[in-house]
Amino acid sequence: MAHVRTRPIGQPREALGDDRTLAARRERLAELEGRLKAARDEVHAGWGEKYVDRVHAKGKLTARERIEQLKDEGSRIHEVCTFVNHGRTFGKLSSPGAGVVTAYVRIEGRWCMVIANDNTVASGAWWPMTPEKIQRAQKMALRLKVPTIYLVDCSGLFLPEQSKSFGGGTGAGHIFKMNSLLSAEGVPQIAGVFGDCIAGGGYMPIISDRVYMTEQAYMVIAGAALLKGAKSQKITSLDIGGPEVHVHTSGCADVRVPDDETLLACVREEVRRLPSSAAPYYRGNELPMEPLHPPRELGELLPPDHREVYDAKEVLARLCDQSLFWEVLPDVGKEMICGVGRVGGLHAGFVINRQGLVDDPEHPGKKRPAGILYRAGIAKIAAFSRACDQDGIPLIWLQDISGFDIGKEAEAQGLLAYGSSLIYTNSTNTTPMFTVLLRKASGAGYYAMAGLPYDPIVQLSTTLSRLSVMEGRTLAIAAYNTKLDDDFEIATDDPEEKKKIAEGMREVEERIERDMDPFVAASQMDTDEIVELRELRGWLETLVECSYQSIGHRRIKNPRIWSLHDLDVLVGGVR
Repeated sequence: MAHVRTRPIGQPREALGDDRTLAARRERLAELEGRLKAARDEVHAGWGEKYVDRVHAKGKLTARERIEQLKDEGSRIHEVCTFVNHGRTFGKLSSPGAGVVTAYVRIEGRWCMVIANDNTVASGAWWPMTPEKIQRAQKMALRLKVPTIYLVDCSGLFLPEQSKSFGGGTGAGHIFKMNSLLSAEGVPQIAGVFGDCIAGGGYMPIISDRVYMTEQAYMVIAGAALLKGAKSQKITSLDIGGPEVHVHTSGCADVRVPDDETLLACVREEVRRLPSSAAPYYRGNELPMEPLHPPRELGELLPPDHREVYDAKEVLARLCDQSLFWEVLPDVGKEMICGVGRVGGLHAGFVINRQGLVDDPEHPGKKRPAGILYRAGIAKIAAFSRACDQDGIPLIWLQDISGFDIGKEAEAQGLLAYGSSLIYTNSTNTTPMFTVLLRKASGAGYYAMAGLPYDPIVQLSTTLSRLSVMEGRTLAIAAYNTKLDDDFEIATDDPEEKKKIAEGMREVEERIERDMDPFVAASQMDTDEIVELRELRGWLETLVECSYQSIGHRRIKNPRIWSLHDLDVLVGGVR
């Protein structure tokens, strides 16, 4: 049983379709991903070169320059929640990325969560949604037990919008509770203070295990301007809470350093002192290997039109090491595929919706559409999810789902109860779970397959993803149902009324289509990040390695005693 019986899956690119079809898909995807690149560039620019120059004139680095110096050479920064507040303005001002950078960064061979105030956007102030973004990153770090690093350069709340970020359960103060929870769970926290650190910004680093300050840095409950107004005291913020005070008198910081570069080198040294990653231990003698079929081909495999079908196994073949995969329960609930492959040399479970038509076991000889949850498929992936949780295998949900089966027969079969069982399973799992919205993420199917409301550690969207209760046309029909006949045609002979109804239905459909845009989801934190399809494999490598990095805090069975083997035997997988 020590052997995980993976098999080669996938076909060469030439078998995916004719050149004309593949070229059309590449062209459409390039358009969508070009928009993604432009949006990223806009966020990365902050408030523009003038503000970058202001930071440099003070002898400081920008937030992203600090992260670049902090990361291991040749490694990739995986930024999360890049597009929070995308498209929103506050008066005449924008807040690119909500004024903070949150990213998985490899430092001294260990994946860390870095949270850095963007000092090119209102001096790193906290905008509406900034606290929620910081807390989301802290929660990711807490769930994975990865070191958390704060690069603090924060002028406090953006006061004109304070009512939107101060109060409430996820207001700015909740950041400090998350600091406390990370500390209580033994997650290393390291803070570097580079400049302004006012009010809430002053509290943010204090619970960290190590606090470094540059000579330009200060941490204060109230800055000099407020003291001048409230107490008529003429004093600088450095006098109140600079390194002279907090390193040598109050003890609120540990070390003072001359500049940004020195502080970043010290942070790297602190990370170096931590236990090394356990990922090589869990790999054993297996080395990370690329898929046999290149991940860049995903852009040719997935049709931009969500009504077109593709082979879901071809997606797995471009995500798993050497394109090797062990499919579990292959003869049950064929609308779903689940099984185990390696990602970067480490085991991961996969669940993906099959597309097209599959045999209908309830009506032999007939077919039914896949991309929908039926009774057997729900039971299958619930059992698989439970087994992965028992075995400690990270679980990746690849969604392209239209929802649950509906109708009299579905209700009689108890789909509500089967769905509740799956939801219970995914709600109580402790193994790391990650969700990817490949294309459709519709209705309760989105929930059941570990959508964001069911607390995956990270949810990624592609530029093809569509997140909604139902499609625009379907919703328009539902909204105007009383005005339509049994064939969904407008049930009136009055030309003016017919025109008015048609226009209303079109407006509903167009609005819903706009709301399904992944940038809308990303802006309001309904998804964590939008990624290019060719980036997906790299993202999964990082997330799976994070799952195995910290040792001793969760169950990780060796493959000899996996519950998955028992499940396989019980359904006749081993004779």
